[in-house]
Amino acid sequence: MSSSAEPVIDANLAVALDALLTEQSVTRAAARLRTSPAAMSRTLARLRRILQDPLLVRAGQAMVPTPRAEALREETAALVRRLGALLGPGAGVDPAVLRATFTLQAADSVGAALAPGMLRLARQEAPGIALRFRAEELEAGPALREGRIDLEIGSIDHVDPETRTEELVTLRMAAAVRVGHPLTEGALTPERLAAAEHVVVSRRGRFTGPLDAALAERNLRRRVAVVLPGHLAAMALAAGSDTVCLVPTALPGDAPSPLTDLAGTLGLHLLDIPLPLPPLSIGMAWHPRHAADGGHRWLRAAVRRTLRAPGGSTA
Repeated sequence: MSSSAEPVIDANLAVALDALLTEQSVTRAAARLRTSPAAMSRTLARLRRILQDPLLVRAGQAMVPTPRAEALREETAALVRRLGALLGPGAGVDPAVLRATFTLQAADSVGAALAPGMLRLARQEAPGIALRFRAEELEAGPALREGRIDLEIGSIDHVDPETRTEELVTLRMAAAVRVGHPLTEGALTPERLAAAEHVVVSRRGRFTGPLDAALAERNLRRRVAVVLPGHLAAMALAAGSDTVCLVPTALPGDAPSPLTDLAGTLGLHLLDIPLPLPPLSIGMAWHPRHAADGGHRWLRAAVRRTLRAPGGSTA
């Protein structure tokens, strides 16, 4: 087979040609690419065979490009720049030029806490971003893997070795009641808390939770009047009745959590629960294929800033 049929697929040849045409010296081109002059001479010989042109010819003590080499110079440099952009690390993405819709899965209370701050950040930094919030209706592991959701936010309790997770904030539960509720008068004891009517939030319709386990340690059992699938409906019910609902709030000494904002808007009064309850950890989970994506990095940072800063401050 003739040498002219040799296929040109090696991107390294384009890089070497660019160095040779720029430096017009085998020695300098070799130094630029951190190889030996002998290896660069062999590469030049290969390029001459492929292109059927001497490319660089001796002129006294220097080498000068042939007309074919001159014609290839700009195109070769542009190709090498494109290769660098294609095969190099991803560059940072300017949020201002992002055009994307992100789907987030979260409980209604988490979505209500996130949406105002996220919308404010999007308007300020990424006006081409649209946010779609979905209820906790999909099994998060497969949904993240299949791209049906971009980010899960909430209590991350599924175990999936490929999923990336990050803890965002740790909260505690408080008893939320309407202003003027009998529990707001006098000290709140476990006995008084258990005797009140309660609304429980459970997507699966369960009547019990950590508060019931803590009460059982004292041989107490609360009165659950109703089970609702969402926190917003439970808070609305508590605001208009004598039922008690549980609301996440910041740990003592921490900045106020936006997850408590809606309870304040509804006029609910938060009472410290006089029982040891496990803390509530709010985190986010995503599939590793999005780890280095610039748009997804902005999304995760926006969630982080919104949940960790009061009112979604951009600080």
